[in-house]
Amino acid sequence: MPWLETAPMEQRGRFIDDHRLALYDMTELCARYAVSRKTGYKWLARYDAGGRAALGDRSRAPHHCPHKISEEVAQWLLTARRRHPDWGPEKLLQWLEPRHPAVAWPAISTAGDLLARHGLVKKRRRRRPPHHPGVVPPVTTAPNDLWATDFKGQFRTGDGIYCYPLTVTDQHTRFLLACQGLLSTRGTGVRPIFDRLFREYGLPRAMRTDNGVPFASTSLHGLTPLNVWWLRLGIQHQRILPAHPQQNGAHERMHKTLKQGAIRPPRATLAIQQRAFNRFRQEYNDERPHQFLRGRTPGALYRPSPRAYTGTLPALEYPGHFLVKRVTNAGTIRFKTRLLYLSTALKQHRVGLEEVDNGIWSLYFCDVLLGRIDERQALVKGQLGVTHVPG
Repeated sequence: MPWLETAPMEQRGRFIDDHRLALYDMTELCARYAVSRKTGYKWLARYDAGGRAALGDRSRAPHHCPHKISEEVAQWLLTARRRHPDWGPEKLLQWLEPRHPAVAWPAISTAGDLLARHGLVKKRRRRRPPHHPGVVPPVTTAPNDLWATDFKGQFRTGDGIYCYPLTVTDQHTRFLLACQGLLSTRGTGVRPIFDRLFREYGLPRAMRTDNGVPFASTSLHGLTPLNVWWLRLGIQHQRILPAHPQQNGAHERMHKTLKQGAIRPPRATLAIQQRAFNRFRQEYNDERPHQFLRGRTPGALYRPSPRAYTGTLPALEYPGHFLVKRVTNAGTIRFKTRLLYLSTALKQHRVGLEEVDNGIWSLYFCDVLLGRIDERQALVKGQLGVTHVPG
């Protein structure tokens, strides 16, 4: 006689009544109701202690929860989250632990559940991480091996002036070297920023950018006055593939944090906006724990480069068998009987030519191969296509 699922209280009551009539011994009674002897004695003990009311289902919640968050710890977490709404539970715990070292902090998942219960977590759809075969990821072993730079999308400040934030980060430590609001993307305004950074932090080994102004152009090898200056300083220029911002993913992820922390909403003027950038940079470098760095801050790991910058360009030398030419202000060189156009970004710089085959010359600037020159067809074949030589 199994329990009826629709009326368990009634069946338990009948079990007690049959036991009081003493018609069956305990083994037979439990067999009739399809329960174990242990369960039968349990219901008898409950009935003796509290009558029929004690036969109801009891809560199965534990009497003690060792990992339950105390009210004080919960308030600290909630307050920190409201102060930093874009920080997750792991980052919040990493930020709070050194400030309250005597507190036993909960697990990351427990802290996340607390934030979710209070409506402080915005659920988002999971996306598969992008992967592009053939793209070489940036590999670094020390600070200043690779800097990344880009413009965060322009926006208007409260007075209607466009702001173009130029950002520079060290990819090994994620240190935000600069976040400067400019009035345009022209190279004349960008170069002083890098001049200041090089004086303060030294020279990186490589610089990674997209293909936009002022970092690259559609001319020979994508040369611009800015990347020509970098090459003269011994900085390798790495350009991601067009329309592939994920190849500079760490820098783009920083832009998302920058947008949340210093741009929304835009400030009233460019000067006030720059103060917001400065505050964000200080917090990002010295306070905000970074997941990639396992909870450490970028400022705790970054060190200036041992490659000092003096403000002068090193001498430009080529091997003795090279044919060396100086580029005119018009971006041309005199080669054989032809006037070959290269790029105005190279004006007043020297380039080197090495004959690699009969009538075929390799064109170098510093140690970078810019392209090939076919003296028979009067063509300069660069990395970005074929540049036709004028008459």
